[in-house]
Amino acid sequence: MTDEEIQNTEENMDEEVQEEEEEAEELPFAKAEVVRLMKQHLDSDKMIRERVKVEMNKFLGDVLEKVCKQLNEYPYTTIEYEMLKESIYPYKNVERINEEKERILKHLDAIKADCDALSLDVRRTLKLKDVEDTVY
Repeated sequence: MTDEEIQNTEENMDEEVQEEEEEAEELPFAKAEVVRLMKQHLDSDKMIRERVKVEMNKFLGDVLEKVCKQLNEYPYTTIEYEMLKESIYPYKNVERINEEKERILKHLDAIKADCDALSLDVRRTLKLKDVEDTVY
């Protein structure tokens, strides 16, 4: 490598480090703690890209912000555990909520099929003009 290429590489690395430091200042949680928790729950052979670390941190901050907005809707000055439980319910029960959604959609499809069958039956058997063609 030439001296110029080495200098350009060093400048690029300095810019990347500076960008990472700027992003770290904007993150709601300590990056090391978020990464530690991620690694605790990921397979040991997984590597986490920097952008994933940053976006996970931002996502967790967004969830916290949404929960706090919901907590602010309570008229009380003290936040109780029951309020927290109610505010985090959608996040802790996503799987159960999705299962319930699927169950409801299947039930609605069954109702729709029943309605279609009844509609065909009515059209076939109960004609509005069930009069013979006779000439008077």
